Amino acid sequence: MSYPRIRKQSMKPYNQKRVSSISFYLSTVLLIGGVLLLVPVIIGMMYGEGQDMGKLLWAYILPGLGTVVLCIMVRSLCSTRSLSLKDSMFVCTLSWVLLTVIGGIPFVVILDVGYLDACFETMSGFTTTGITMLTGLDTMPRSILFWRALIQWLGGLGILSMFVLIGLKGGAAANRLFMAEGHKIAAQKPTPGMFHTARILWNMYILFTVAQIVILMILGLGFFDAMTHAFTTISTGGYSMYDRSIAQYQWAGYAHAHLIECTFMLFMLFGGISFFIHYRFWTGRIKSLWDNTEMRYFWGILFGSVLLVFLSYLKSHGVSYEGAGSNVYTGSRAVLLHLKDVGFQVIAILTTTGYATRDIGSAYFTAVAKQVFLVLMVIGGCAGSTGGGFKVVRVAILTKLIGNRIYRLNASRLTRTPLTVDKHLVEDEEIKRISAIFFMWMLLLLVGGGITAFFSDLTGWQSFSGMFSALGNIGPCYISVDQMIGLHPVVKLTYIIGMLAGRLEIIPVLIIFTKRFFK
Repeated sequence: MSYPRIRKQSMKPYNQKRVSSISFYLSTVLLIGGVLLLVPVIIGMMYGEGQDMGKLLWAYILPGLGTVVLCIMVRSLCSTRSLSLKDSMFVCTLSWVLLTVIGGIPFVVILDVGYLDACFETMSGFTTTGITMLTGLDTMPRSILFWRALIQWLGGLGILSMFVLIGLKGGAAANRLFMAEGHKIAAQKPTPGMFHTARILWNMYILFTVAQIVILMILGLGFFDAMTHAFTTISTGGYSMYDRSIAQYQWAGYAHAHLIECTFMLFMLFGGISFFIHYRFWTGRIKSLWDNTEMRYFWGILFGSVLLVFLSYLKSHGVSYEGAGSNVYTGSRAVLLHLKDVGFQVIAILTTTGYATRDIGSAYFTAVAKQVFLVLMVIGGCAGSTGGGFKVVRVAILTKLIGNRIYRLNASRLTRTPLTVDKHLVEDEEIKRISAIFFMWMLLLLVGGGITAFFSDLTGWQSFSGMFSALGNIGPCYISVDQMIGLHPVVKLTYIIGMLAGRLEIIPVLIIFTKRFFK
């Protein structure tokens, strides 16, 4: 009878150390977030917002400094130890939530929006979803436009990957924090050790960002325009500084508007392809772009979707193309322009970037196209990319699993039929995990769509597309910005949870709701 009492006493120091360790790592993540919150002040001063110093003070300086001071105090009182995977998931989930709570303050102070809408905008940014609650982007202060772009850029490779790079030098805690943050870094690593992997990933990430900035400036964009859009392209986030998104350049009459759009298409593809593939390509293994199952599926889905959407358009609308202003094109030029518009939108949806040159809910896209877009929202980019969605490699594994089951029906009872991908055995545990994630995806889509329909007057088509967009971290859906702003708070909260669950691969978010986690 004395055993429970002894066990309870022995567990007390352990729980104290556990809380102390969690608090240490959590405060370190928030410390970095607090420092980054001070960066938009510099941008604001550069672009003439210094005359309204009061807003900059309350929006960025006080929240940033307050977070830094509080986190330094917490770190000084806490001890560290290696985190378990469960505790790493808790740190990961709570970090994203608290950074969203803090990061929403500038939207409240500068734009005078409701705090729930501000948190929605921030979560959409950090998770690189791109659903926006804001209109009038063209005339917004540069500091807030930069903050929107920066949080998407930080969320692209993952907040904790930056934390590991800056705050840790590797070890078990770094490894588990990487694993907890999900698909962005859980793919095959280019080098042993999480610290070296993080450094390689961020080097490539920064190089892609700088390259796009330079190319866009050569094509006629200003530095700020090029920088904010480069931040939100390689991160596959999709926040633009214009209400018209990338269609702004044709509308404004840029001389190289079509080349600008093609540049965005290229860098969206870079973001949607695994960074491990980029690493292999850069080290001379060019065949990596097509010599593995995931890349073959990726190109097949991409080109197949473009062809299907393009043919459905030609069948419904014909060839004639209406360009910016009063320009109307026919013949081969019109075909190429339609192909470019369709290709842009398919790439934007598949990579989950979400930019637009055409509204996906408009009559330009047929019913077939809109169904294809919903499927692409679920699939998403490659594992190890900055893209969201269920992931191409998982679709490939489930497809092979179906083929494997069919083969076994026709094979001898004694025949062994292991499931392999690229000559690597897929363990039963991994198949179970993928199946569980897929089921939870479908369940959350149904629940989110149902909640949207119950608390709004949207159609069933629109209701489901909203949750598809949130859970897949995509952005575009069949709900307009004005309708999104007017949604019931319950729906907005549902989408916030959906965005976080989709970004962290669902399991880290669900585990903190279990009783066993807190024992």
